[in-house]
Amino acid sequence: MAIYYSKEKVSEIVKEYGGSEKNTGSVIAQVALMSYRIQKLSEHLHQNNKDQSCRRALLSLVGKRKKTLKYIQRKDINQYRSLIEKLGIRK
Repeated sequence: MAIYYSKEKVSEIVKEYGGSEKNTGSVIAQVALMSYRIQKLSEHLHQNNKDQSCRRALLSLVGKRKKTLKYIQRKDINQYRSLIEKLGIRK
């Protein structure tokens, strides 16, 4: 895991979105963790706009989150809608 994750923060996010602290494999918990990391990388890029490796990692992570959200949308549209509303993405 990256610098941006602490064990406490991961367990907090997984508990909120995945149901229990141990359910890190939940697709919804994974999207929530990706969103948290995207937020932290974006903050870093605002301060260090020439950091190209960070920019590449951010774009890769955004693409991965998009694919995962597409999967959730196919499986359960109501869960998808509640998740994007809760995370505040895709306005």
